[in-house]
Amino acid sequence: MDLKDQLKNLFPDHEPEESQEIEEKSDIWLQDDPIICKYEKRKGKPITILEGYTGADSDFKKLAKELKTKLSVGGSFKDDRIIIQGDYRDKIMVILKEKGFKVKRVGG
Repeated sequence: MDLKDQLKNLFPDHEPEESQEIEEKSDIWLQDDPIICKYEKRKGKPITILEGYTGADSDFKKLAKELKTKLSVGGSFKDDRIIIQGDYRDKIMVILKEKGFKVKRVGG
């Protein structure tokens, strides 16, 4: 007896709704030009910088928050750039390509 049968026995009058799979679609504007992903060291610590986004600042801030959450790292959004603490160029490029962005790696 699986879970659905057990629930049906407990709640005979309930009719389950059909579940619809929701495709994860980003509401962030995609641009034709590539986003530049580069690596720097500041005060001896590595950072990854993303720049070149021509959309709205609010979309870029959403993207920054999503990247920081997925990578579990700190970072900030300053001067139309996303600054991520650490060298995460490869992982960031994979995430952005999955979202549909074009990404160009610069430096190193």
